[in-house]
Amino acid sequence: MTFPEDYPFNPHTFRFNNEFYHPNVYPDGRLCISILHPAGNDPISGEAPEERWNPTQSVESVLVSIISLLADPNCSSPANVDAGVDYRKNRDVFESIVKKQVEASKSDIPKGFKMPESEKDFMPTAPAELEEDENFWYESGDDSDFGVDDFDEDDE
Repeated sequence: MTFPEDYPFNPHTFRFNNEFYHPNVYPDGRLCISILHPAGNDPISGEAPEERWNPTQSVESVLVSIISLLADPNCSSPANVDAGVDYRKNRDVFESIVKKQVEASKSDIPKGFKMPESEKDFMPTAPAELEEDENFWYESGDDSDFGVDDFDEDDE
């Protein structure tokens, strides 16, 4: 996800770094989704202005839209025509290509990475509780706590 200097007035872009065979992903990895198209009316696109970017969109709402599009492609205006055709007419070919890409992408996973397996894995752990020191707020009795005297020499 890349944010422009004038964000949120213009949408960010979203791009997959690895091969991603999907009807709504261009061969170079850019994602084609209405919510990330610049605001305004574009009669050629066939998109209603309210489907396009507006500054009230949050990163979360964009990610939810992306996940939804990945699960349910828009094949009526594909960014990758071959993937769109395979998705509609040759689902077994489409799934075979996607599975190969998933297997190839596994080599990019860092060694030692542990895939979260449950909701618990996503929850932050509470920090260890600090022991309370009852003497924390009391003076030590030294004339010079913290290396400074409690009074100015001018006060003498």
